[in-house]
Amino acid sequence: MINQQRLWQRLMEVGEIGKEQSGGVTRAAFTKEDRAVKDLVSGYMKEAGLNVHEDAVGNLIGRKEGQNPDAPAVITGSHLDTVSHGGNFDGILGVLGGIEVLQVMKEHNIQTLYPIEVIAFTGEDAARFSGMLGSRGFTGALQEEDLQEKDGQGMTMGEAMGQAGFPPEAIAQAVRPRETMKAFVELHIEQGKVLENKGISVGCLINIYSQLKDKFLLAGEPGHGGNTPMPLRKEALMAAAEVMLAIEGQAREESDVAVTTINNLYTPPGGGIPSKVEFIADMRAASDSIRDDFEKRVLERANRICEMRDVKLTVTKHSKSHGVACDPSIQEIIINACVKAGLEPFSLSIGSGHDAMRIADLCPIGMIIVRSKDGLSHDPGEYSSPEDCRDGTNVLFYTILQLAEAY
Repeated sequence: MINQQRLWQRLMEVGEIGKEQSGGVTRAAFTKEDRAVKDLVSGYMKEAGLNVHEDAVGNLIGRKEGQNPDAPAVITGSHLDTVSHGGNFDGILGVLGGIEVLQVMKEHNIQTLYPIEVIAFTGEDAARFSGMLGSRGFTGALQEEDLQEKDGQGMTMGEAMGQAGFPPEAIAQAVRPRETMKAFVELHIEQGKVLENKGISVGCLINIYSQLKDKFLLAGEPGHGGNTPMPLRKEALMAAAEVMLAIEGQAREESDVAVTTINNLYTPPGGGIPSKVEFIADMRAASDSIRDDFEKRVLERANRICEMRDVKLTVTKHSKSHGVACDPSIQEIIINACVKAGLEPFSLSIGSGHDAMRIADLCPIGMIIVRSKDGLSHDPGEYSSPEDCRDGTNVLFYTILQLAEAY
């Protein structure tokens, strides 16, 4: 049913907005590139017969009425923004795939009992401000104090919104009443290698991992690199190296339910013995309780290492989010949709954050996951083939038809 050529052509057209000489793409929230891509995609929505508007935080919404316009809507979509120097499939496939579903329905005169909406959420990636900006506004999680966050140029979120035509004092108008939503289904690339290793183009999501980021600060003593004997050193960097390996080791011991990544490593410049090291430990696990137990074991190992090396360790919470389970009934619908699309059903869990995590506060959710070549994402090499994009969108098509009760 899906028009693969049209879907792919639109993916390539969107990829020209914010494209860099390096091949990467940068489209941050409330920028001219953000405006340009929304204008382009708004045209696609209108071509599919949708009524289009933007809400108070810039979420782009296209709606097809159902037989009962007062019924709660079946919603799909994702985001159009990117990380800095990112790729052209993360989020974008979910928006364009949803539009393609509705355009095929228009072409085949398929009607539904429930209304259907496609939403391109503003600022899911944290290229300029903290992520999931649009879905936070949509669910009421975006607060007035969040508007004071500054980008790298010193402009606040509220100022950026105002310059883009969205008065920051009106953010409450973006909050969506839960009774107006029946379900949310997000089509998204995997950003990992599980489907590729299985030789499968599309998967049904079971859950999104619980996430926690801890900031580690290790403080030792400075010293001359040539004149301080090894037994007398309190080396923060060496202690940090051992702690990072311990964190990795713990994750490898629990690799069936947990993953971890070390990033944002910093030590002050200088030629002597580093006295201070900072880094973020990004820990993700299959549930909140597994994540918390994992963190406890990590901190026990880290404290032992720092005590042995006589280095002071301070750990603070950087960010934390709950794990989200996809609705079992929607999972069943997606699996049945795979069969209708001629695909082998396969279910998986992921650890990446998505707008669906926020929308789960309002209604049942499901996610359809599309294979990523080499597992790459947030990178110019990010790629899903035309055939895989088609397969995922076909699964979305059959899923939406059942949820919206097509006739």
